[in-house]
Amino acid sequence: MVQYNPKDWITFIFKFHKSDTFRKLIPMMIFIGLYSYGIGYLEMEYWKLSQNSYVKNITIMHNMLGFVISLLLVFRTNTAYDRWWEGRKLWGTLVNSSRNFSLKLKVILKEEEDKNFFKKVIPMYASFLNKHLKKEDTATLLFEDSDIQIDLQKHKPNQIAHILFQKTYDLYDKKKITGDQLIILNNELQSFTEICGACERIKNTPIPYSYSAFIKKFIFFYVMTLPFGYVFSLGYYVIPVVIFIFYVLASLELIAEEIEDPFGSDANDLPTDKIADMIRTNCTEILN
Repeated sequence: MVQYNPKDWITFIFKFHKSDTFRKLIPMMIFIGLYSYGIGYLEMEYWKLSQNSYVKNITIMHNMLGFVISLLLVFRTNTAYDRWWEGRKLWGTLVNSSRNFSLKLKVILKEEEDKNFFKKVIPMYASFLNKHLKKEDTATLLFEDSDIQIDLQKHKPNQIAHILFQKTYDLYDKKKITGDQLIILNNELQSFTEICGACERIKNTPIPYSYSAFIKKFIFFYVMTLPFGYVFSLGYYVIPVVIFIFYVLASLELIAEEIEDPFGSDANDLPTDKIADMIRTNCTEILN
């Protein structure tokens, strides 16, 4: 995730980050510019349609469709941001659940061996969930010191959750925790799986294909028809105008595409690696 100062807005105008949509759209903007020049040349110099009122009135269509496309893009970006923000709230809940679970264990458990077990396994859940959402394989070599074996072919977060549940109920069987304490700890354990399921819902349920494809086609055909109507009033200045309109509309769609899946490795995705490291640090501090 890109770290920046939101108050230093002037630098945003002149600085182009590698994730900025301007760089991604340069090839298409060049094509749109050449296309606009070709249409302008044909209409003004070759076909000489400047006196044709029917062609000039095509701008009426653009005025009507411009309002429609703006509504669609607003809904698209709002929906994508809601998915991004929900993902951030879920990982914030994971941080709080890990801290609360560690704090309760700190008070309840008396033996250092049991505390050391949870000190290693609780952060392991966040680490495996992070890699699970990013579809990354995790080597068991990272956790050899904890004597925990993970089957990489199965659901990895569920295996960690099972280990936590199993250890907690073993402590109950050994009379190291009471039944009331087990109920208190169970709420935190259950929240881990609920967070994982909610994150998977966001990850595995993209915006419907028909809706996304329609917006892309709408933007393309809208921009491609702009030179036909505005070349008579703008002349060859229609080239930068059409390029700019395309840049604005296409950028909104690209931004929505990037943030609708907040668990990837793009520059604007959630910093789940750092959050997982923070959980490890917090749990270590609490249970030491």
